[in-house]
Amino acid sequence: MRRITGLPYAAVVLAPLPLFPLNTPLVPGLVLPLHIFEPRYRGLVEELLAVPDEDAREFGIVAVRDGYDVDRDGMTALYPVGTATVIRQAERLPDGRYDLVTTGTRRFRIADVDASRPLLMGAVEFLDDSSDPADALLAVQVAQRFQRYRAALSGQVPAAVEPDEDSDLPDDPTVLSYLVTAAMVLPVDERQQLLAAASTGQRLALARALLARETALIATLAAVPALDLPGSPPSAN
Repeated sequence: MRRITGLPYAAVVLAPLPLFPLNTPLVPGLVLPLHIFEPRYRGLVEELLAVPDEDAREFGIVAVRDGYDVDRDGMTALYPVGTATVIRQAERLPDGRYDLVTTGTRRFRIADVDASRPLLMGAVEFLDDSSDPADALLAVQVAQRFQRYRAALSGQVPAAVEPDEDSDLPDDPTVLSYLVTAAMVLPVDERQQLLAAASTGQRLALARALLARETALIATLAAVPALDLPGSPPSAN
């Protein structure tokens, strides 16, 4: 662990965190299955499973920029904000591979990366999710637009969809902001913008704009986006 010094505000504590690059970002609260076959990540799983405290079996999921390669481009290949995830279930296969079920826990910002060894190790700052009383109103607006967006994806006419006060959407603005981030069909860079938003309010405001845009596009083009939804099949390393 080290500190960033020489800053005009309180020193920032950096924690070491093994990094697992993927082609899409993970958000806190999302369940992510992983299929582990590379020796370097098998070793990481074995080390983490040896930790008695399940909540401490943590590593970082970080998205890779389109057209970049981590082995070739190092830290510049990675988006700066990722999400730590914790191993909740692990099945070791006869040949040494692992099938995992992990859960996203907390966001982090990468300050530095050690790429000198096979397993990428980051020095990261864990991020808080600041919120404001005004977020409650934003959350209501986002929930309504998200219901219309889901209806548009299923082929209903968005204008005919009335907001459902008894919907299954969470009341907590921060949880809602992450649910929408995970559920919208978006390019990686836009999903990453949502993940990296500085506050719950900023994430909700951006989600509100993206929901309006995407719902209008679906209605105009009479077609849904041809992108993979996150978390469907297990991700392979």
